[in-house]
Amino acid sequence: PSAPPVAFTNLGILAPGTPAAPELLVTGTTWTLLAPLPCYSRPRGQGLATEAAAGRQLTVTGADPAGAGRLRVRLVEDGYPGWIDPAQLLGQARASSPRPPQMWGSAAIKARLDSVLAFAEAARHRPNRYLWGGSLGPDYDCSGFTQAAFAQAGIWIPRDAYQQERFCQPLAVRPGTYGLLQPGDLIFFGRPTRCTHVGLHLGQGRYLHSSGREHGHNGLAINSLDRHHQDAISRHYRQELRGAGRVQRCHDGTTLA
Repeated sequence: PSAPPVAFTNLGILAPGTPAAPELLVTGTTWTLLAPLPCYSRPRGQGLATEAAAGRQLTVTGADPAGAGRLRVRLVEDGYPGWIDPAQLLGQARASSPRPPQMWGSAAIKARLDSVLAFAEAARHRPNRYLWGGSLGPDYDCSGFTQAAFAQAGIWIPRDAYQQERFCQPLAVRPGTYGLLQPGDLIFFGRPTRCTHVGLHLGQGRYLHSSGREHGHNGLAINSLDRHHQDAISRHYRQELRGAGRVQRCHDGTTLA
């Protein structure tokens, strides 16, 4: 039997596999990317919200009412919203139905943590710099890196650090006291009112994170929760430690506040 239609447009039924064309990029249509794509934070400007890898899906949710030309979209796997330049989809996307999320349980996730940690270690050894909105590599922001490490193992978690903090099972941690943490847990930093940074725990209080220039390494590097590590960057982040969490489930693709 033939595949079901993906959506109805003003040109009629849109069949799976239909190449992207300007007149087909209408609200409600879903597209599978054939090439990486930047997603912007606003209808205008170059501020990056995130990056979408080839193979990911996006759904068009609207157009810029001011007529700047960008489309508002939602990435299917994590529900993350952003804006894209429609010209970048031409020849680089095919119509598709949204894929249902793979909802691994905690045991299946634990079995995949070796892959998460191996990806992180390989990323650390590639030349890189901190990139706000970066999630494809080699350049990442903090939460783009942690999301990418889990996603390549088939585990989708939310995109932003504060969302990842809310998503995880909380774990008690303090500077110098991290006995409950296991490799693959996430460590969260920021202000008392909001999480602004995240790192991937490697073991014994050591964590890998992508940090910026002001208080970090301008890229991926290892720091420690152990008070014996007195380098300036480890001290800074120990002062901003909020907590830690364990990924026990997969994100279902809903858009999070």
